[in-house]
Formats: sequence, structure tokens, C-alpha cells
Amino acid sequence: MIDQFINFVIRPPRADYNPDQYLWEKEFTLAGRQYKRQDLELTNARGHKLRCSHYVPSSFPEETPLPCVIYCHGNSGCRADANEAAVILLPSNITVFTLDFSGSGLSDGDYVSLGWHERDDLKIVVSYLRGERQISRIGLWGRSMGAVTSLLYGAEDPSIAGMVLDSAFSNLFDLMMELVDVYKIRLPKFTVKMAVQYMRRVIQKKAKFDIMDLNCLKVAPKTFIPALFGHASEDKFIQPHHSDLIFKSYAGDKNVIKFDGDHNTSRPQFYYDSVSIFFFNVLRPPQISSACSSKLEKYYDLGDLKVGAGMDESLLYEIITGIETEPTNAASSSSAAPSVLTIKPVNELISEVAPLATLDSMVTSNIRPDSDEQSNLQDKPNGQSDECCSYTSSNRESWGRCSTLGGSDEESSADCTTADNRNQATLNVLATPLKSMPQKSCDPPKEEKRKKKKKKASTTPKPKHEKLEKLEALSKRLRLCILRRVNHRRQRST
Repeated sequence: MIDQFINFVIRPPRADYNPDQYLWEKEFTLAGRQYKRQDLELTNARGHKLRCSHYVPSSFPEETPLPCVIYCHGNSGCRADANEAAVILLPSNITVFTLDFSGSGLSDGDYVSLGWHERDDLKIVVSYLRGERQISRIGLWGRSMGAVTSLLYGAEDPSIAGMVLDSAFSNLFDLMMELVDVYKIRLPKFTVKMAVQYMRRVIQKKAKFDIMDLNCLKVAPKTFIPALFGHASEDKFIQPHHSDLIFKSYAGDKNVIKFDGDHNTSRPQFYYDSVSIFFFNVLRPPQISSACSSKLEKYYDLGDLKVGAGMDESLLYEIITGIETEPTNAASSSSAAPSVLTIKPVNELISEVAPLATLDSMVTSNIRPDSDEQSNLQDKPNGQSDECCSYTSSNRESWGRCSTLGGSDEESSADCTTADNRNQATLNVLATPLKSMPQKSCDPPKEEKRKKKKKKASTTPKPKHEKLEKLEALSKRLRLCILRRVNHRRQRST
């Protein structure tokens, strides 16, 4: 029985796995971005080869180093335990490094030391990452034996930015005495103590470490690294009071999270969210926009609007900023145009971008005189609801209704129903020049037609750049939307 207890400490079941089957692929996609797994080998001070993997973006940002979290597995674990950590941290621009400690997984070595020699393995990994120019700050995430390893190393290296300590034990000797009760070994106390002393000598001879030295309560008062403690409330293997004792004596910034489950159950989502927020705060990863996002998204929020493939995002932002800075000569009793807030969606910006009294002058100053398709806007009846004119809603229907401007009210309501089925294509419609859009307009008087024909004959249209033509068309359509809403408000107010 004593031999089984010794193997339970220094030779637990060893993980034998295929990296290509149990780890993330060599190249994989996560949250719409490309990542890769870099496998490497490091050699520790005892000459053992350590099998390691580093999860990084497929292309590192130029001259922007990223932080890294080293995941430290438990006594029977391996680097495959870091798969969940990669899913949580990679989207936050935090790389993940994981390894098989000596005596675990596919690495060399015959015995584990529950954190004593693993501390030296961790030192080799940190030294390797320090030499990488693409790595900035370093954090540690340990579970069970890995948590003790992180705490022992953190007491020696204050440059670590932060640590997550999941189910750490406070003292190995006390833990062994508790396990006697857990497994209901009916022996007198003095007999158990003698057996532990015998185990101590055997372990020291085989694994080259003293179990009495594994005491986290000695190093916790000397460690000032920000730490997040976690422990399952029903853990019978390492009971929750171990984390409580370490937390009480820990000198640095600290927090503790208790959750349901036992030692080996999967952690709840709120715990992973807390870990993600913790590492985001202590590692401060750079905010690098993905390949599909534009630089302008830092200043404007499109909300629920989706830009189609044929639509240039910058056009929409230029329109909104252009409406705000549009010069107006008409006198108005209202206050100046409100400034565009960077945290509001586009649909709210449109409704607040200019005062009501200046909209007429804005529209007339921007409509081209040679436009044959210019339609006459008419006020709505008093009994009609303003649902179809609500452009401040986050619903995409309001954008689809912009394509029906210029027609009658009955045609507008029919087109609104059709626009609901084209949520993704509505912005493409907005970006299309007015000349290519089929619109119905009221026939103007004959005298006005003659004047337009004469004016058109005298002025030849100048060729414009394709982008400017789209810009002007989209600008006109947005302004017509606003003007229609204004006319409706005036009609109701009268």
C-alpha cells in the first residue's frame, strides 16, 4: 500500500496521446482569424527534453509584440489541457504557450515532483519567451500541480504580469494526511506519520525532492504578482480551504472565485470569463483590428447594419461627416448642429446630424440641376403613422425603406414589405446611383419640363469619378430620407 501511495505522488497515470489528434491543428481558424500551432522542444537543466506548443496568429502584427500566457497542467495532465485556454485567450490577442512537464506526457523524465522540479521547467520556458521579440508580457495559468508550480516560480520572478491559480494545495504534507482520511485508510495517526516519513525518504531518493519543502504558505507572503484564485466547492482531492489559506497569506493583489464542481470537472463559463478579463487587464494586449474590419470602426459604430460586398464602408462614413459639416445659409432659430458622437450607431447619427430648419437648404444645395429623376416630396396625411419614417431604429427595415423614396405612400408601404426580405442588400441599394434605380415620381408641370430641357441643353454634365458619383447618390438618398421625416413632423405639428 505504501508503494501505491508513493506512485500516487511521484508516478501518477501518465498521459499518452497523439499531438495531431488531441491538440489544435497546425493551422486553424478561431473567431474569424487564422492561427497556427508551433511545436518545439526545450531542454531543462537535468537534460530532459520538454515537448512544447505555442499557439500564435498566423501572421504576427508588424512591430507589435503580443503577450503570452503559459499554461501549466496538473500531475496527470499534458499540454492538451491548454486547448480551452487557447479558445479563451487567442481572440484577445494573447498567445498561449503550453508544455509537457518533465515526467508528464511526451516529455522525458520518469517522475513528477508536484511543482518542485516543474518550477525549473517553467523557468526554461520563460527564458525562451523572453528571447522572442514578438512576446511582450508573460502570464501564468496553472491548475492543481501547475498552480503550485506557478506560485513557486512567481515568488522568484516578480516580472510575471499575473497568475491564475486553480486548485492549488497549500502544503503537500498536510494534503497527504488529508488523503488518508478521504480514502478511509484505517490506521492510527502515529502509524500514518511514520509511513509518511518513510515515503519522504523514498521520494527523496527516487524523485530528488523533499515533500516537506513543498509549502506554498512560505512563499505566498513574499509574492506580489496579481493573482486570481479559483477552486471548486465540492473538491475532495484538494479541499477548498487550501486556496483559502494561500489567499489569506498572499501579499499581492488578489481575488478568489468559488464555483460548483469537483477537482476534475470542467469549469463554468463565468469563471473563464473572469480569467479572460483578468489577463486582459494585467497583460494589456494591443487592440489590433482583424482583417475584415476597417480603421474607421474605431470612430464609428455601424450597429446592426451590415455592409455588402459591393459597398465601400468609407463612403457611408464620409456621408455622415459630410452632412455634419454641410454649410447652410438659411436663417434658423434653432441651435447649431450637434456634433457627431463616436459611440452612437449610424442610424442615430443620421437622425441627430443636423437641425430640422437647415435640412431644406442642405437638400437643395446638393441636388444636381441635371437630375431627371428628381421627385417632388409631398407631406403625409395627418392620420398616417410615422412608423415608415422612423430612421432612428436599429431595425434594418428603416434602411430598406430609403429605396422607396419618391413614390406614393401606398407604393412605399408595399416596397417596405419587400425590403424586409433584403436586409443584407439594402446598403448596396443605397450605394447605387439614382439613375440606375427605378423610381416613380409625379409628372411636373409642362412649363417646368421646358425649363429643365433648356437648362440641360445649356449645361453639359461633367464626368465624375465613380466613387464621387456613388458618394453623391448615397448622400442625396440619405438627405431625402431625412427631409421626408421632417416634412411629416411639420405636417403633424400643424
